[in-house]
Amino acid sequence: MTHPMIEMKQVQKAFGSNEVLRGVDLEVAKGSSLVIIGGSGTGKSVALKCILGLIEPDAGEIRVDGQSVGRLSGQRDRDAFLARFGMLFQGAALFDSLPVWQNVAFRLLRGRLARPRDEAREIAIEKLRRVGLKSDVADRLPAELSGGMQKRVGLARAIAAEPEIIFFDEPTTGLDPIMSGVINDLIREIVVEMGATAMTITHDMTSVRAIADNVAMLHGGKIRWTGPVSQMDDSGDPYVEQFISGSAEGPIEAVR
Repeated sequence: MTHPMIEMKQVQKAFGSNEVLRGVDLEVAKGSSLVIIGGSGTGKSVALKCILGLIEPDAGEIRVDGQSVGRLSGQRDRDAFLARFGMLFQGAALFDSLPVWQNVAFRLLRGRLARPRDEAREIAIEKLRRVGLKSDVADRLPAELSGGMQKRVGLARAIAAEPEIIFFDEPTTGLDPIMSGVINDLIREIVVEMGATAMTITHDMTSVRAIADNVAMLHGGKIRWTGPVSQMDDSGDPYVEQFISGSAEGPIEAVR
């Protein structure tokens, strides 16, 4: 019997009196792409950080490929665990003082994934080409690139170490519709090519339809609905219907 690549069981997390996660149950099958939707402050980022072990849940259990995140012991185990992940951060989050190729090869230049410098540079240039950037970009600084190019560099960095699992945090924020479409297509192509398990959080419904195999709606600290993206428009769930339509009327209260 195969187990999910990512599994959350009754995960709870509060910060003081603010209950962010109130019993989250979620499964992500190996090699599939799940997108979590929900309003700002609903706990999407907290859920990702809990899976990565950056935040410890107050209750519940999280398993990655059958391994309990809460039972990792020692720095070596944690490093090996984190090496399985790639991450595209919101806003790309590049290091301003490093040239592009060193940003892409950041994990390949240090720690347990370290490669010889020349080899790391070659891998970085290969990944830059994969996301549609020419080799002459490699020695530029991030500030010399457009927002769309920076996002591509962030994507190249996320896949540089050939991770099994990739997290995408608002991958199209700040991009125009055309560049958003380019990034969505790249993400979908790369995830399929690598056979990676993908987990994305986004407000952009165009991204949801382009990237997702399955969708989960997080609201009020719980998963309100989950299912194939093909069933999202006919979910029958009032939270999902209101969110994807952008209506002010419904169970989700607009923050004024």
